[in-house]
Parts: sequence; C-alpha cells; structure tokens
Amino acid sequence: MTPDRRLTPANARVADPALRDSWPGVDYVDPQPFSVHWPLVDLMNVPEGHRERQLLFGDGVDVYEVHKGWAFVRAIKDGYVGYVPNSALAQCPAPSHRVTAASSHIYRRPDIKSMDSVRLSHGCLLHVIREENGFAQTADGYVPLQHLGSIQDMQSDPVTEAELYLETPYLWGGNSRFGIDCSGLVQASLLACGIACPADSDLQESDVGKALSAEDPHKRGDLIFWKGHVAMVVDAQRMIHANAHAMATCYEDIDAAIARIEHQGGGPVTSRKRFLEDRNE
Repeated sequence: MTPDRRLTPANARVADPALRDSWPGVDYVDPQPFSVHWPLVDLMNVPEGHRERQLLFGDGVDVYEVHKGWAFVRAIKDGYVGYVPNSALAQCPAPSHRVTAASSHIYRRPDIKSMDSVRLSHGCLLHVIREENGFAQTADGYVPLQHLGSIQDMQSDPVTEAELYLETPYLWGGNSRFGIDCSGLVQASLLACGIACPADSDLQESDVGKALSAEDPHKRGDLIFWKGHVAMVVDAQRMIHANAHAMATCYEDIDAAIARIEHQGGGPVTSRKRFLEDRNE
C-alpha cells in the first residue's frame, strides 16, 4: 500500500526513525519541537509549492529538516506533513490559552487604544505570562482576556464553534477566520471541543465518528460527506459549510444543498457520520 504523503514524515533526504524499514536511503532523524510564530502560515506540499493546509499562531510542529530556508514539518494537531518557511517557527513555552473568539489582536500595551501588532484567528494558541488590566500578557504583547480560554477548557458544541466562521471567505486549504475551506471548518470546530480530527475531508470521512444509515434522522453535529466536500448539520433542516458556491461559510437547507451539489457535478452524498456520542464511550 502506497503511504499517504500527507501523513508520512519522510522526503528524499530525511525520515522519521519509525520509517526505517519502509523508507530506505535517507537519514533517520528525531524531530525537534517548534511552534508557529507567524499569525498564519501555509503548509505546502513542496518548498515554493502550493498550499495544502495552514497552521495557526502557536500550533506545534515536529521539525525534521531545515533545507534552503524551508522546514520540513509534521503538525502536532493532526499529523499533516509539509513545508513552511523556517522563519515562521520559533521555540516557545507550552501554550496555556486558546483564542476562543472568532478573532482577536495582540496589542502593544494592555490598553484597547494601544496599537495592535498581530491579528489572531480563532484557535490560535498562546502562552500567557500574567494578567493585567483585563489583558493577558504574552511574550509578543497583550490579548483581551475576553477572547481567550484555558487550553484545558474545551468547548461543548462543535456547531457553535463552526458558527463563529459564518461569512468567513472561502479559501482552498484555509484553516483560519481569515479564510477557510470545508474540512478546515470541521477540523477547527471539532478541535475546539477536544475531538481529534484530521485535516482533509477524505481523512475525516474515514476516521471521524460512526457511520449512519439513510434512515437515521439528521442530528445536530452530524457530518455529511460528498466526494471532496463535508458539511455539519445544524438542525433537522439546515447545515453549515464553507463552500465555493457561496465563496463563504454559510447556512444552507440540507435537502436543497444535496440536490444542488449533485446537479452541479459534485455527486451524491457518500456518507453521514456521527461523533458526539463517541465522546463518552
């Protein structure tokens, strides 16, 4: 079976030691832990290639190699492998908080009239040093406490998290409030609730939740899959999804969307999955 390149920490020069028996002719290196220190960075298939996913401020990565200014990394949150500029990474303290608002800013001082220096998306991770004047102090500046939650405190409803992205522009491979695609929306929503989730829709369809039959009624939080697309059920009639039809994250009537997607060449629904009940099993 051909390894999935997206999840295989190996290239023409280096590989994870676990691949010693299946990936010959390279150096086997133990990865080094780093964090993303840009507000957002594209995770590319090759240096100077195309965006496959994105990593957020504070996301942890395993670095296997730095070659000609590019770091070959594996994302801690989902195991996705790719290349980012080495300048986007830094060695940082372990994160203590997560951005729980749709977006936020890092200010230069603990003052809402202070200049902001970094824009943060929902899901960014921060190490808070202390609290001051309603702000969380970080090594890079100050973030409003109202926009943060402890990294230990998970949200309870993925649909509510997905709704934070309403009207976010559609972006192929996007993972942030500034631009997101269908699988990015599902992943961000589930990770905020402490539910492990792969990055791409085909991996989500394979790995997330349990399959439903055609007779099972829609339930809030269920996932509906097509080939290359995924949406989340809001209620018996509506779903939420990031889609190129609207070029945004939006609500859509489920039956109308199923008919539209098939009519426009996206094919029929391939599966429906339910994951919420699995959390207590």
